[in-house]
Amino acid sequence: MSEVRVRIAPSPSGNLHIGTARTALFNYLFAKKNNGKFILRIEDTDAERTSQEYIDNIFDSLKALGLNWDEGPDVGGPYGPYTQSERFDIYPKYVQKLLDSGFAYECFCTPEELEQEKEEATKAKKPYVYSKKCENLTEEEKAKLRAEGRKPAIRFNIAKAQKAFHDSSILKFNDMVKGELHMDTNLLGDFVIQKSNGTPTYNFAVVIDDALMKISHVIRGEDHISNTYKQILIFEALGFEVPQFGHLGMILAPDRSKLSKRHGATAVSDFVKEGYLTEALINFVALLGWSPSDGEEIKSVDEIAKDFRIHEISSSNSIFEYDKLKWMNGHYIKMLPIEKLKEMLKPYLTKYNLNELTDAQYTKMVEITREPLTLLSDITDAVPYFFGKDVEIEPETQTGTLDTETAQNVLKDFVEKAKDWDWTEENLHEKLADFRAEWKEKGGIKPKVTMWAIRAAVTGRTCGADMVGILDILGKDTSLYRANKAIKAAV
Repeated sequence: MSEVRVRIAPSPSGNLHIGTARTALFNYLFAKKNNGKFILRIEDTDAERTSQEYIDNIFDSLKALGLNWDEGPDVGGPYGPYTQSERFDIYPKYVQKLLDSGFAYECFCTPEELEQEKEEATKAKKPYVYSKKCENLTEEEKAKLRAEGRKPAIRFNIAKAQKAFHDSSILKFNDMVKGELHMDTNLLGDFVIQKSNGTPTYNFAVVIDDALMKISHVIRGEDHISNTYKQILIFEALGFEVPQFGHLGMILAPDRSKLSKRHGATAVSDFVKEGYLTEALINFVALLGWSPSDGEEIKSVDEIAKDFRIHEISSSNSIFEYDKLKWMNGHYIKMLPIEKLKEMLKPYLTKYNLNELTDAQYTKMVEITREPLTLLSDITDAVPYFFGKDVEIEPETQTGTLDTETAQNVLKDFVEKAKDWDWTEENLHEKLADFRAEWKEKGGIKPKVTMWAIRAAVTGRTCGADMVGILDILGKDTSLYRANKAIKAAV
């Protein structure tokens, strides 16, 4: 096999979608598995839909996922990327080559004329195929049309390509993922490769770019299959080597509809903003249509690359299970070193004054609240009771726990005894154990009921982090102040 060269070629008409990220990942994995090159090319020929904001988002998202591309032009840095709009001077000579060889011709049809053809096809209940009315225009006829101010588009000559390279109109190719695919190219019609304003169309520009960049394998979504037939014909007409193609199934929402924002985040940057770790996101995305040989799902990108086998990618659509992604993200959060986790959580704690805590207290808070986190953003709602003197009591906690006679008696006893306790973590653990045992012995109150009362008063909730750790961080004054207030506030 010659050098493996793959590319990801997103259009900057939106933030990097998770589906495009998966395509980028599978290209990246295939390149690393085969000691090849992974190339980024921005396909921005559609100026109206292109935005620098989206281009920056694509760069930032790929880098955040660890999908660093291997090469690019000098413009923009040592690693590019390539940008189609900066290559417009390259395409015209290849258009001319097709014109000179008869594989393309000028089309002077107006939008109104083409619309009329489409309407006639609709009335006849036939798929629309261009009539080829401009294929055999004489030079005199062309000159007259130019004199009228018409500027021609350039169309590819399907019949000429069929005759030159294929025995019939049926074009077949072996897809690396889906196996043999075929199409009757008569259904394509003579498609436009250059617009009347001189801009190359997607299917033409992508062929020139792939050929000049020596792309050996094109791995992309199955929505491009119809484009592949056009592109193969152009490759052949220009005498370029045709790359191997592999088309990935779509990513669907849990309800098997198209994945959209109504289901949750869809852009990589949105996932990151919500508190997903990029390591978890890339690990999860790798499993959308592919499975590790050893069955172990938690793997680094490098481990996945060593095991990656493109022919084992499922040709079916994949379901994006948000619950599984959250589970995996929680696993990665638990694996983070505490110091790194502390830094990563800070953007989600801006509503609180972290200066109220010493570094040791902040560390302890993160240690005792990290276990149930599935998103970094979960920390926001997990820690409000660590800040300020007062605490907000949940309504159901007030009526269901604090207002009960048992809770009031427990709190009165707790305040009376705890004011004399040595407020260290080790001592609090021992004293609370004795306190629970006392209440069980003298009143038959279950230990968890005893602790619910204290927790409800101090945190405003009946569940949460380790109670000893909470009391240790809050300190004696704040803990007893809240317990006393809960007694006074009770009915």
